[in-house]
Amino acid sequence: MAVKGLMDFLKASPSAFHAIENLTKILDENGFTRLRESAKWELQKGGKYYVTRNLSSVIAFTVPEGSLDSIRICASHSDSPVFKIKENAELEVRGKYVQLNTERYGGMIFSTWLDRPLSVAGRVLVKGEKGIETRLVNIDKDMLVIPNVAIHMNRTVNDGYKFNAQTDLMPLYGDMRSKGAFRKQIAEAVGAEEKDVLGSDLFLYSRVAPSVWGANGEFVSAGRLDDLECAYATMMGFVDAKPVNGMPVCAVFDNEEVGSTTKQGADSSFLTDVLKRAFYALNLDEEAFMRAAASSMMLSCDNAHAMHPNHPEFSDATNNVQMNGGIVIKESANQKYTSDGASKAMLRAILDKANVPYQFFANRSDMLGGGTLGNISNSHFSLNTVDIGLAQLAMHSSYETAGTEDVGHMINCARAFYNADLKCVTDGQYDIG
Repeated sequence: MAVKGLMDFLKASPSAFHAIENLTKILDENGFTRLRESAKWELQKGGKYYVTRNLSSVIAFTVPEGSLDSIRICASHSDSPVFKIKENAELEVRGKYVQLNTERYGGMIFSTWLDRPLSVAGRVLVKGEKGIETRLVNIDKDMLVIPNVAIHMNRTVNDGYKFNAQTDLMPLYGDMRSKGAFRKQIAEAVGAEEKDVLGSDLFLYSRVAPSVWGANGEFVSAGRLDDLECAYATMMGFVDAKPVNGMPVCAVFDNEEVGSTTKQGADSSFLTDVLKRAFYALNLDEEAFMRAAASSMMLSCDNAHAMHPNHPEFSDATNNVQMNGGIVIKESANQKYTSDGASKAMLRAILDKANVPYQFFANRSDMLGGGTLGNISNSHFSLNTVDIGLAQLAMHSSYETAGTEDVGHMINCARAFYNADLKCVTDGQYDIG
């Protein structure tokens, strides 16, 4: 089942850097060539290429053997809400304990990080023989815990207690014998001297392993399902697709959980930089690029809220979704999602033709939902876009739940989308091949 591949991917991807490294391994295994942004690009028809930025975002594309008259993009994100470790990490507590000094990244559910084994992963920048080198690190053992306060000392903990990120959520690293050990431990893990570590981006992650469960094995629970489930599934559909015309693109951006306003986020020039350079390297001009853009389409892929078994009233009365129900097509009147009548119609025609199940999501009319990367990316590269995802529970928990069948549905969706010969005949009229 596709869910086994997803679980292996999640376990091997404790940070955005590891997720992108593992996605590029999939690309390498499928014959893709890595391009450097700082080098001249020489592309060929039928060629398969990818580019990384910051080692936490990737854009992959294939040059068609046929006409390059459209672009079809699946976009997702590599990051999840976590705790980031500050530079001077060690905190001493009254001469008894050593904690790590962290700050929150994104909007996580605080309580789900307490009383479970945690560890550290990310990247380390090291002074090497030829300059500064990046090395990924994953301390693959139970290393930290954020301990709860006993109910005898906090009688209001079950009455809507408000956790404070500074005072309640610092992870315990060790007793005073561990003082000064953290930087040394990280340096040793990447094969460097402590003095040669010049920088790092290190994050906590939960050590609780992915699990398939339920009466019939219908659910999968893991950390970082939002949004690595979509990143993995769209990449698998991308490498399996065999389009004749148009350029298929698979983009996985970083920093969606904190607004996307980084050089490697969806609110950057990364996507347009790559696409325009690809066109220019193929001796196609700006006019050709703009014509192709007019016939292009993007799937903004980010998971959606399944109807909650304990709180079905939080879902819309007629547009609530279920796990294992297929692709979730999301819509919002205030344009938090990019889906509109035209983009929904195009995607539905593609999914119907490929026999991929789908369902519709909208927020309750008295509830504001979160946005995602589709409308952010559209401010830089405007094209028909539809926001989709897979239904899940406990979004932004350290341990989320989704349906085991839906991974395969998203792979099939991405493959069918890339294989569709999509064209805009005129404004308001579309040919999906």
